[in-house]
Amino acid sequence: MSQLFTSYKIKDVTLRNRIAIPPMCQYSAIDGMPNDWHQVHYPAMARGGAGLVIVEATAVSKEGRITPGCLGIWNDEQTTEHAKIAASIKKAGAVAGIQIGHAGRKASANLPWQGDDHIAANDPRGWETISPSAIAFGAHLPKTPREMTISDIERVKSDFVSAAKRALEAGYEYLELHFAHGYLGQSFFSVHANKRQDQYGGNAENRSRFLSETFDAVKKVWPENLPLTMRFGVIEFDGRDEETLQEAIDLTKNLRSKGLDAISVSMGFSTPDVQIPWAPALLGSIAKRVRDEAKIPTTTAWGFGVPQLAEQALQQEQVDFIMIGRSHLTNPHWPYFAAQELGIEKPSWTLPAPYAHWLERYKTK
Repeated sequence: MSQLFTSYKIKDVTLRNRIAIPPMCQYSAIDGMPNDWHQVHYPAMARGGAGLVIVEATAVSKEGRITPGCLGIWNDEQTTEHAKIAASIKKAGAVAGIQIGHAGRKASANLPWQGDDHIAANDPRGWETISPSAIAFGAHLPKTPREMTISDIERVKSDFVSAAKRALEAGYEYLELHFAHGYLGQSFFSVHANKRQDQYGGNAENRSRFLSETFDAVKKVWPENLPLTMRFGVIEFDGRDEETLQEAIDLTKNLRSKGLDAISVSMGFSTPDVQIPWAPALLGSIAKRVRDEAKIPTTTAWGFGVPQLAEQALQQEQVDFIMIGRSHLTNPHWPYFAAQELGIEKPSWTLPAPYAHWLERYKTK
């Protein structure tokens, strides 16, 4: 029996199946404001049949954007537009989620198709970047960030809290904190980016402090009945994988004890000087270890677009639900395709009538 098309309950929300769409930046906003692109893109993803749709990395402050085209949720006008997105996702039958984060030293970058590098210092579109330590990422992001003061740290934690409040006001039912991919949360945790000598640097407990304190602060304003989760880079593929993974599991256990509801297992991307062993279902076994040792609902992404691989990850209890990203961009009705591939005659949702008419009536032609 297929697990992919069974429902999944987490807190007071129920996913109609175990297919989730992870945050995928669209780089199409202006001043952080959602626009027509987002209002069409996200409900289209939801109509395709996924159980959960998580809106792309959304900056908690203007300085926290990755690029000038990134979404934000730091003011009332943005919140009003986000409410339209959340409502449209829910109307299409999916749970509406959002990821909030701060890009740290990877901020102030050009759009991916415009270079994906740091905006030039003399370009008025750019802004100052901040990080735990004044260490540049390197490669195509060479700008040295300003080392954060304690006041900066408190301000950013407050920005996360304000963003969480706005996300709730907008109607999102699933909140993910972005502690992955070399952005600010990951940078505090990473030995590559964090060389601080105070309570936020040094040993694993200190390097975890910003993440833990941010989680605690957001937990106070996020409803107990709705999922509070994180995306976290638990491995770097940098030669200290076992140590990093154990530190990540220890932090996950700690946050689970304080109310973390799920973790999306990902990679650190904290240094360009690594060779990631890209392969289908790359993080499946790593996600299982996190799930088993931290004893927390777990999901992951990266290479599960083949329905049989997604199903296998669930059958082998590597994850509780699965993130299918780029395959949804290729085919927003990926769940329909997956059901056909897995031989499921009646999946747990109904295609919109205008699509069902053509896809069901003429599916053999």
